[in-house]
Amino acid sequence: SEVRIISDKEIEGYTRVRGGWNIGEPYTVYFYAVFDTPSDDCGTWKSHRVEPGKREQYDTSEPTGAYFSYRTSDKQKVTVKVGISYLSTGKARMNLSEMNSWNFDEVRAACVSRWNEILNKIEVKGSDEQKKIFYTALYHSYLQPVDKTGENSKWISDEPYYDDYYCIWDTFRATHPLFTLLTPSKQVDMLRSLLDIYRHEGYAPDARSGDDNGRVQGGSNVDILFADAYVKGLKGIDYELALEAMIKNAEVSPGDDERKEGRGGISDYNEKGFVSTKLERAGTRTMEYANCDYAIATLARGLKEKEIAQKYMERSRNWQNLWNPDVESLGFKGFVWPRYSDGSWWSENDYSVFQGGTWPDFVYETFSWELSFYVPHDVNALIEKCGGKEQFTRRLDTYFSHEKWDQRWYMGLFQISNEPGFLTPTLYNYVGRPDKTAEVVRKTLKERYNATKEGIPGNDDSGSMSSWYVFHALGFYPNTGQDLYLISSPTFEEAVIHLENGRDLSIKAKKASDKNIYVQSVKLNGEPLDACSFKHTDIANGGTLEFVMGSKPSKWGTVGVENQL
Repeated sequence: SEVRIISDKEIEGYTRVRGGWNIGEPYTVYFYAVFDTPSDDCGTWKSHRVEPGKREQYDTSEPTGAYFSYRTSDKQKVTVKVGISYLSTGKARMNLSEMNSWNFDEVRAACVSRWNEILNKIEVKGSDEQKKIFYTALYHSYLQPVDKTGENSKWISDEPYYDDYYCIWDTFRATHPLFTLLTPSKQVDMLRSLLDIYRHEGYAPDARSGDDNGRVQGGSNVDILFADAYVKGLKGIDYELALEAMIKNAEVSPGDDERKEGRGGISDYNEKGFVSTKLERAGTRTMEYANCDYAIATLARGLKEKEIAQKYMERSRNWQNLWNPDVESLGFKGFVWPRYSDGSWWSENDYSVFQGGTWPDFVYETFSWELSFYVPHDVNALIEKCGGKEQFTRRLDTYFSHEKWDQRWYMGLFQISNEPGFLTPTLYNYVGRPDKTAEVVRKTLKERYNATKEGIPGNDDSGSMSSWYVFHALGFYPNTGQDLYLISSPTFEEAVIHLENGRDLSIKAKKASDKNIYVQSVKLNGEPLDACSFKHTDIANGGTLEFVMGSKPSKWGTVGVENQL
């Protein structure tokens, strides 16, 4: 740290930060502070040594600061404004010049007005409690990543620059699709930023903070964001460059630090078709890389790159290479299972399919029961592996209702507090049982979200838990990387989404209530919708979704999911 007292009203300095969640390189935060009242005395300090009257402390890698002292009258207020920058104290001073007012309430009101530009994009008709939870969730969804355009400390570029992706492994499932629906121009800017990072640093990150990439938790999930943008028609993205970045992830090892970027263990994955037990997070990596390969195939197909599309479509089936049909649990056979380099299966009897995991383990923030449902790009093949629709339905029933293994689990084995289970409730739609999707979703919304300090089911992970709530409260949920929304159970009788293009998407759910959770019928843009899914391109230019809700399951949606790519 370094600090300097410029006058009896001004202080400037910086602090250099090391470490942090992504174990990244050091970065520096500069500040400039100005007070509305002249100080009577001043001084600085370093570590535990206070030095009255000294106006500067240079950087010695010790904690450093400055202080002003005041002889105030009764109820006198001293106000300070602070500007920050990642480039220099001069830039911090320039940034502060954007704030003209010294009136706190006026500044706060301006901030509220800016936030309402986002929050007012969705208008809902419901109780005060419902609105409080919903709009808090929407607010949380837009906290990260952070727009640091003009504050890039690494290189000069005309492209947008975003930092604090904490991380795409969490946010690709719901948060980024929410941006695509509500503020597609922001999502485009974020993807352009990710591509600019690729241009200058060699990898589009899965996570980034402090201007440095890290850490990769599962797959190279930025791949799925590029595919999602393409199939949903977002313009202004260099998709050829995106495909290049995706193939770099899939083919070039990140080297010694496999948690920093790219795909760890791809030497195994590309040679054997799975990541073996000699490498960490082998199960999670294999399953997620298969979905990422499907994203590559999707974009390549769109760009008329037929050979690339075919190659990665074949690789997208690699999840089957960790499917052990002989493993049995709770009356069901076939699970994702550890596999040695020689192709043989993990044989120890005490390895439980309920086992959770973290960085060095076979699975990451999940367990084999849950991870075995994670084939979002090939659900129909998964259903076949599980023994067909009826057996798959029974397996989902067990997952959501089995007696708790321990206090980590909620509602059977389903843990909404971690992202790998986000899509699982809507898998019922693929077997024509949207009534069961509605039951699980509504129970989760009611019991795991509220307006208290414990109002979300786990770490919000950059708005992930909150974005999950926003989507399901509206009545649908994305399967990211595909032009596909899966219908669940709308909670509001009326909701209007004011799209960025100036048009509206009107959502009406007649008779929706805590009792009437089952969809009886749906009209999309005035036409009956028999499938329990629809496309983003059906609503991107506005339209209407009209639900009729009831207290008992109906025959609606039994045709299952259409339009899966």
